[in-house]
Amino acid sequence: MKLAPVNALLGPTDKSPAEPAVVAVVDDDPRVLEALQDLLEAVGLNVRLYASAEALLESDGLVGIDCLITDIGLPVMDGSELKRVAKSERPELPVLLITGRHELAKRQLSRGQPPEELFRKPFASAELLAAVFRSIRPA
Repeated sequence: MKLAPVNALLGPTDKSPAEPAVVAVVDDDPRVLEALQDLLEAVGLNVRLYASAEALLESDGLVGIDCLITDIGLPVMDGSELKRVAKSERPELPVLLITGRHELAKRQLSRGQPPEELFRKPFASAELLAAVFRSIRPA
């Protein structure tokens, strides 16, 4: 299946076509990182990959990104804590959470996590892309 470039899906954006949106992805599973990189790049987005929350924060990874996708079940600093830190530094930054652990997803939902920003693995690529596009181009 051939995916349309991000501009075809979004229409005009604040960034020029020469400046695609930048999505940071944090996951400790290299297979997930590779799969999400392939998916996001296939629709014209720039992608930055991080194997841990600490790697993102130590590299100033919150600077210059338009959306953050993070696994909840990360070692040391988990995705929930990373979201809290990201939102304290950049309140406008969209943060999407992913998890393969359904008990963590239920806990996040019970704490008020919007369900449209939480994805349980395996998730549908189209649903994640739609959430990314909504987050980088709010209505």
